[in-house]
Amino acid sequence: MRHQTQGFTLIEVLIAMTLLSMMMVLLFGSLKICADSWEKGENKITDVNDFAVVYNFFHQHLSLAQPLWNDFSSEQKSFSFQGTEHSLQFVSALPASAGRSGLQLFSVDLESENNDSLIKITLSPFFPLAEGATWHKEEETLISHISDFTLAYFGSTDGISVAKWQDKWLNSNALPRLIKINISLDNDIIYPEMILELKVEGVNINTNSSDAPMNFNNPRSD
Repeated sequence: MRHQTQGFTLIEVLIAMTLLSMMMVLLFGSLKICADSWEKGENKITDVNDFAVVYNFFHQHLSLAQPLWNDFSSEQKSFSFQGTEHSLQFVSALPASAGRSGLQLFSVDLESENNDSLIKITLSPFFPLAEGATWHKEEETLISHISDFTLAYFGSTDGISVAKWQDKWLNSNALPRLIKINISLDNDIIYPEMILELKVEGVNINTNSSDAPMNFNNPRSD
């Protein structure tokens, strides 16, 4: 008896290879879509977390700014709160969990570093230290990759004129009623506009000074 062995024809092999190639393209395309979606989700979570840190910093510290005068030296005294369109200085207290007691002088500035624009926080004790005590100025980057950072202040600088929005708050003897903060990032992300009301009442002030590092990673730790 003669046995005949039948194989695949060339056309069948080409059709099978074409179908397999199409399946592989669809499979890898789906994987790429999933990877891109995952990356976008991670980036979105990061952006939300960054905004939460920025908002909580301003809400926790700036909203409790103190209307104090710096008159500890023979030089002309100055009001603790000073603001321009891109920088801000105010006095506020850190939470007890920060390990640094006493009122602190906060300086918020838009700076350029390594071809990148960032918002930097500088922290130092407001009241003079006791004789023999030492401290080191602390700097921390609040957020980087900034394309726009603007501040505006609502109130009356002299306490007599009508309150209005203005881009500077200098040479005043009172705090503004409201502060408006706008931040945009290089990746075209625009943070929601923040408008903070300054609340002076009910603040516990401890004038003792000690050294401890700043911590903006857990802004609601108090």
